[in-house]
Amino acid sequence: MTNLFDALPTLDAEANRRLHQSLTDAAYAAGLLDVAYRTLDTPVGTLLLAATPKGLLRVAYASEGHDKVLETLAREVSPRLLLAPGRLDGAAREIEEYFAKRRSAFEVPLDLRLAHGFRRTVLLHLPEIGYGETASYAAVARASGNAKAVRAVGSACATNPLPVVVPCHRVVRSDGSIGEYVGGVEAKRALLALEAAA
Repeated sequence: MTNLFDALPTLDAEANRRLHQSLTDAAYAAGLLDVAYRTLDTPVGTLLLAATPKGLLRVAYASEGHDKVLETLAREVSPRLLLAPGRLDGAAREIEEYFAKRRSAFEVPLDLRLAHGFRRTVLLHLPEIGYGETASYAAVARASGNAKAVRAVGSACATNPLPVVVPCHRVVRSDGSIGEYVGGVEAKRALLALEAAA
């Protein structure tokens, strides 16, 4: 008995890529693509990047579980989510430049809809910590308008939807120790060392 699928022509990788790109472009042009995503290999592991038409929405470490992050985005932002690497070329280029020590600040537009209230306020203050510098959780709490909210700053950093780009890795404990980090302590050390070496 002949399998029906054996008779169908197979697409080579380039034809498959072109087909996927044309479908992605058509979905975007028709307003059917709300969240585009891709992955990017970096010195701190593979990062998942996701963006809306408004801007970069999410950067996720592999330790967060990329599939889990995508499921959350589909549930909380939109189910119209598609692998569309070209839509994130600008963000990917800026991140690559950062790791190559050719960029000290990000210019890519951001979509901060995943951060709310005081957490969002904290994230807006993090880029004020200069490249190669650090600030304590207490200092960030003061800069964010609530000197007593040190734990809340820690929580905001721990749930930062845009690590690397929004530099929560520059926030350390008052005694100078490194503290926790969403991508793991080794990733935080690597980012701080990269910036210190510039």
